[in-house]
Amino acid sequence: MEIVKNSVVTLNYTVQDSDGNLIDDGKHPLIYLHGGYDGIFPMLEEALHGKKVGEAFTVKLQPEDAFGDYDEELVLVEEASQFPENIEVGMSFERVGEDGEDDMVYRITDIAEGKVVVDGNHPLAGVALVFDGSVAEVRMASAEEIAHGHVHGPGGHHH
Repeated sequence: MEIVKNSVVTLNYTVQDSDGNLIDDGKHPLIYLHGGYDGIFPMLEEALHGKKVGEAFTVKLQPEDAFGDYDEELVLVEEASQFPENIEVGMSFERVGEDGEDDMVYRITDIAEGKVVVDGNHPLAGVALVFDGSVAEVRMASAEEIAHGHVHGPGGHHH
C-alpha cells in the first residue's frame, strides 16, 4: 500500500544537521496521520506521499521548512529576581501570551550577575535538518483517527 491521504504511516528514521551531527537517533519509530494533519513537517509529508513500505527516503529541510530561522528578538535578558532561586541553564518555562498571543516556551541559556538570559527560539531554530529513513508500515486510518486528526493505539494517542 502506498502513502495516501488518511493513511497511518510508520517511519524508521534518523535526523542529522547539515554537518552530519545526529539530532534524533530515531530509536522510536515516527507514526503519523498522513494528509495535512500537521503530524510532521509539510515538506517531509509531501516527499513521502506515494511511497510504499520498504522505500527509503532522504529529505533535507532548510530552517524555514523545519523549526524556522533563528530570531534574535526572542532572546531576552531578565532580572534574576523574577525567577525562582533554584533555576539552572537549560530549564524551560512557559510565558503566557498577552492579548490573545500564543504562549511561548523560553529556555534559560545563561545566568550571570543577577541577570537571566532566556531564549524563545526552538532549540533547532536556524538549523537545516536531514531526515533519512524508510517506510516501515502503511495502513488506512480509522474513522475515529481521521475525526481526531491523529493516530490512536501504540505510539499514537497520548493524553
